Amino acid sequence: MRNGDPAVRSIVEAGIRLILEQQTSGGAYPASPSFSAYAGYCWFRDGSYIADAMSAAGHIESAELFFDWCSNALTSRAGRIRHIVAESLAGRPVAGDQMLPTRFTLDGAEGNDDWWDFQLDGYGTWLWALAEHSARHDRPLERWTEAMALTIDYLSASWERPCYDWWEESAQHVHVSTLGCVASGLASIARTGLIEESLSEQATSIADQIRRRVQDEGVQDIHLTKWLGTDTVDASLLSLIAPMNFLPPHSPLSAGTIAVIEEQLTVDNGVHRYLADTYYGGGQWPLLSCFLGLAQAAAGNRTRAHELLEWAASTAGANDELPEQVDHHLLDPDHLQPWNERWGSSANPLLWSHAMFIRLAIALGVPYDTADPTPAPAAKENAK
Repeated sequence: MRNGDPAVRSIVEAGIRLILEQQTSGGAYPASPSFSAYAGYCWFRDGSYIADAMSAAGHIESAELFFDWCSNALTSRAGRIRHIVAESLAGRPVAGDQMLPTRFTLDGAEGNDDWWDFQLDGYGTWLWALAEHSARHDRPLERWTEAMALTIDYLSASWERPCYDWWEESAQHVHVSTLGCVASGLASIARTGLIEESLSEQATSIADQIRRRVQDEGVQDIHLTKWLGTDTVDASLLSLIAPMNFLPPHSPLSAGTIAVIEEQLTVDNGVHRYLADTYYGGGQWPLLSCFLGLAQAAAGNRTRAHELLEWAASTAGANDELPEQVDHHLLDPDHLQPWNERWGSSANPLLWSHAMFIRLAIALGVPYDTADPTPAPAAKENAK
């Protein structure tokens, strides 16, 4: 497989169509249209990576509609955010269940389902995606000014707290991928020069503090670690090399992190989340192979990145839809059936999988049809 591979091009184009079709008129990207535990919800984390992919693919309106959705979710909770910040500064941090949730219903409300909700990484990721989009397309940020300020204050007051990780697990730890996402978001938005000076200085200061904390407590044997104080790794760390650029891609720490994830978590080009994973038996995630591909490409290993994109393409099913994970190589097969009984088969399609496939394909120069066969959500709404 190389740039002209028609299967890869087809999956890229199918992914763009799927994301545009599923995005609501209010801007939310449903995590998965059919999976029982995800349907009807939008995550700041998943959505921000989806918006970044759509921005990279030239779909400016789609990305900005999502940023509007995020902004509305934040500004409608401005009083709550200010209370959280004030209590933290006063030495009385609120309980985890009073912090902002990681996911919202498609209309921006908070769901009634029990969930592992207190996660910080998504709020850093949306700042990063905003900054990337602004730089990529020379777009102003004024319409999101209040939401950005609220996010910077919220993260500045909260970044040291333990919370759930990307996978809604291990809430007792401070996760390195979470810290990296927060620092990348704060540093990226500060570098735009499009926010007021005091906020920029605040964001830069906190990002620098996070970097020092990671260097002191989140590194072992020249690689990043899953959380502070351990020596294990997690594939979510790859995002900090690319596309989020928390680490310079050619640095020894990036090389060490890539190497240990290749060695411990990658089997036949499919990437596991972490070694002790039991979710749906601990399968391999196409989106993580794409993150590894992005990291390898940023480090100059484009041949390896193409191999990883090819593996991700091989997981596509009917209608070129990409799943959350596949069971080609399970870490703990005994846990597959219990999850099937609880929620049905794992998510398929997963919009985040498509986003990372699109993002890696674009990074590798895969040609695709840039025509937009599907009206953007706002246009669909106005046509009704």
